[in-house]
This record gives sequence, C-alpha cells and structure tokens, in this order.
Amino acid sequence: MTLNLNQHGAAAPAPLRVALIGLGAIGRVIAQELLAREADGVTLVGALCQHADEGASLNIPVVTALAPLLALKPDLVVEAAGHGAVKAYGAAVLRSGVDLLLVSVGVLSDAALHAELTEAATSAGRQLMLPSGALAGLDYLQAARLAGLSRVCLRSRKPPLAWRGTPAEGLLDLAAITVPTVFFCGSAREAARDYPKNANVAATLALCTLGMDDTRVELIADPCIQGNVHEVEAVGDAGEMRLQLNNTASPDNPKTSMVTPYSVLRSILSRRATVSV
Repeated sequence: MTLNLNQHGAAAPAPLRVALIGLGAIGRVIAQELLAREADGVTLVGALCQHADEGASLNIPVVTALAPLLALKPDLVVEAAGHGAVKAYGAAVLRSGVDLLLVSVGVLSDAALHAELTEAATSAGRQLMLPSGALAGLDYLQAARLAGLSRVCLRSRKPPLAWRGTPAEGLLDLAAITVPTVFFCGSAREAARDYPKNANVAATLALCTLGMDDTRVELIADPCIQGNVHEVEAVGDAGEMRLQLNNTASPDNPKTSMVTPYSVLRSILSRRATVSV
C-alpha cells in the first residue's frame, strides 16, 4: 500500500472527488476550472447530463442517470442544472451519503422541498451547501443575524432584455424601456419562486438573514446598465450595511453573473484548503 505524504511526512488527504449535474453555462466553467486545478486536491470524476455527448470536449465520463453518477463514488455532487434537477436528484444524492452543493438556491423557496432536503441531509449526516453566488458580505450578514437583524432588502437591477422569459414580459414592454423600472416588490420567497433563473441571490440572502418571507426584494429592469447590479441593505443591532455589486454578466447567459461559477469553485476548493476563510 502506498501513502501520499506531505512535506512533513504526514499522510496527505485523498483528493476530493467531485461530480457535476449539468454542463450548461455555469457547469461547464466549473468543470473546466476543476480539470485545470487537479493539483489543488480536487478531482472531477464525471457529470450527469440529458445527453451523453455533452461533455465530449471535456474528456470526462458523462452519464444520463443518477445511479451511474453515484457509482463514480463522488464525495461531493455539485448541482448546476436548474430547479428540476434539484427536485429530481437532490434528496437522493444526500441520502446516498454524498454532500450536495446547490447552484439553484432559489428552489429552496419551495418549503416542502427545503424540508425534504434538510431531512435527507440530517438523516444521512451530510451537508447541503450553498455558495455565495453573485453576492458578497454574507459572512458579515450571518454574524449580524446572530447579533440581531431587523431589516434586509435586496434590489437586483439587470438590463431589460435579461428579464426575457420571465413574468416581467407580461408586465413591461422590455424592448421599449428607457428609464429604470421596478416591476416586482415582495418577499424573497415570491421572487425566487416567480423568477427562478434570476433570483437565486434573493434566496441565498434570505437563508443567511431573515428567512424567505421576511427578506424584501425589488427587481428592476434598468436600461442604463450593462451587467447585473445587486444592492443589499441590512439594519440590525450590530450596525448597518449598504453594499452594491456591479457584476459582469455571463457571456453565455445574461441572466447570471460571470462570478457565479467561480463562487462555486471557491466553495469546492475550500473543502481541501489548509487555510480556509
């Protein structure tokens, strides 16, 4: 038997075995980065996609069902395929004894599904992990929640055409907007439910702070910007936060921010980091 030893002669941890669900705009970036970073103690073992040829250029095993993906013995499964994939596979991944990292955080606006995933993780002794995605300051906000938060609001601004394919199309003539226009005001649960491809940040913020029903959200079609702008306001006993992020949109999907897959990558790499913040 051969042991990998670090510079101090101690046994080095085995590489973290990661599997992906989805190789779309987010999943493909994650896959490419993981393949380039195997020296960081992470190995991409395969992906689950609708079609087996989707990962041909990546030279990794691609399967079309969950059982063969789990047969690759991942330590962590990363979901990057949308709400339907979470509903179809999430609980089964956790119950199989594998940690699950969700990109589609907005799916947790479904209270029954949230409870099912939490129960599955608890019963199997595994983790349901959420990346920070296109947000920042979540470490401060989680600390502030412990001290006592009274108000949290998210304002998400995107170019009008980034809201195509959402209920906003029925409220506004997106192609004709000339000034910033608020078209949604409500709870994070409502935002994540009605705008699933645009409001994962709302769900993430809510889960870190006041919850889905007490975290407020405004969605804005803004012809004056190029990327995706997220503004967070939080007030509590520890102080006040005013934070604005001007994110570059993904070149492959303007509904998401370019930083999102790298946030997922950071969460993955931290599992094997010697020093983790």
